Amino acid sequence: MFSNQKKTMKKVIFILFVITIFSKSSLAQSMYVELGGPGLASLNFDTRFSKSNDGIGGRVGIGGFSIDGSGIVFVPVGVNYLLGKDNKHFFELGGGVTPVFATGDLAGDNFSSTFGHILFGYRLQPGDGGFTFRAFVSPVFGSGFFIPYYGGVSFGYKFGGGKNK
Repeated sequence: MFSNQKKTMKKVIFILFVITIFSKSSLAQSMYVELGGPGLASLNFDTRFSKSNDGIGGRVGIGGFSIDGSGIVFVPVGVNYLLGKDNKHFFELGGGVTPVFATGDLAGDNFSSTFGHILFGYRLQPGDGGFTFRAFVSPVFGSGFFIPYYGGVSFGYKFGGGKNK
């Protein structure tokens, strides 16, 4: 059991390293807490792949919970596209995968799995930085299941500004 927890910790450290790399290479970036969505209850980093406030970008996060020594960790990773005209209100379209790692009684035994997600939503994100809000529908799917009416909200902060198109 200890060996599996050590492997999970190495994966989490690698993901945090990737977040750090993203944060150093982009201007339009934000961090937010998400309730619901592919991370259940997670802390996320989002960035644009250009210096613009809209267009293609990516997100990576970490979430989960622990109960009586058992735990589960969600690591949502995805790409998204923001469409907007006023540099503040955006339609968000995205998708990705979420690796899941569980230990103890929550899993019956240690396990890891992955599920996919797509995202359709609204994002309030000021072009020059500040408070951000997201509300979205995020269907999830995996081996033998599909939940079409799953969603969530997030609250966070955008650092700096990207360029207007």
